[in-house]
Amino acid sequence: MYDSLEILAIIPARGGSKGVPLKNIHPLLGKPLVSHVASVVDAVPYIDKAVVSTDDPQIAAVARDAGLEVPFERPAELAGDLVGDHEVLVHALLETERVSGRSYDVVLMLQPTSPMRRSEHVTLAIERLADETWDAIWSVSRTDSRYHPRKQLTVGDGDRMHPYEDQLAMVPRQQLSPVFHRNGAVYAFTRACLLEQRTIFGASTGALVIDEPMVSIDTLADFDLVEDALRSRRP
Repeated sequence: MYDSLEILAIIPARGGSKGVPLKNIHPLLGKPLVSHVASVVDAVPYIDKAVVSTDDPQIAAVARDAGLEVPFERPAELAGDLVGDHEVLVHALLETERVSGRSYDVVLMLQPTSPMRRSEHVTLAIERLADETWDAIWSVSRTDSRYHPRKQLTVGDGDRMHPYEDQLAMVPRQQLSPVFHRNGAVYAFTRACLLEQRTIFGASTGALVIDEPMVSIDTLADFDLVEDALRSRRP
């Protein structure tokens, strides 16, 4: 709890990952990926309950072994590749409230695929959501200027190139406005954002800028990259 707000952490972990089968329980530094989320949850005293939303019995068993609750099974229609985060979060929130008989004011989304998050990131997202009265907080990283949208191209029929935006930037990178991308470390939402605005990008959404490296795991090569980074990271 923070400032009288009941806080629920939802860990989405479906079983149908394509690039790495059962990616959410693939080992990272000797522990299943979902177990790294459990370690962060344990270090954030503001979190009142943490639940895993999964459709896979094997993931559910591993999550329970890590000390996480799996109080419901995610239905198959919410486990496909094209299902959005909002639908999954609303289902998990309402099911958790139904099972527990409690209502939650703040919902966190902690994806197992972002194991470089620190407990401090989660704590700060909660505090800023509450203290600064945002509808949502997303953690983001600065995008390297080489990949700025104004430097990107699309390729159409006959290999004809077009600027991704109206005009291709032929200016020094120092003159480009900074852009950011979401890094998956932490998302925080008010209950009203999810249930009344019906979105994860609320009318008032704030950025939690993380300046240290963050990797969202998608491939086996990403696992190797993150393991090397975590081994060299200062405590």
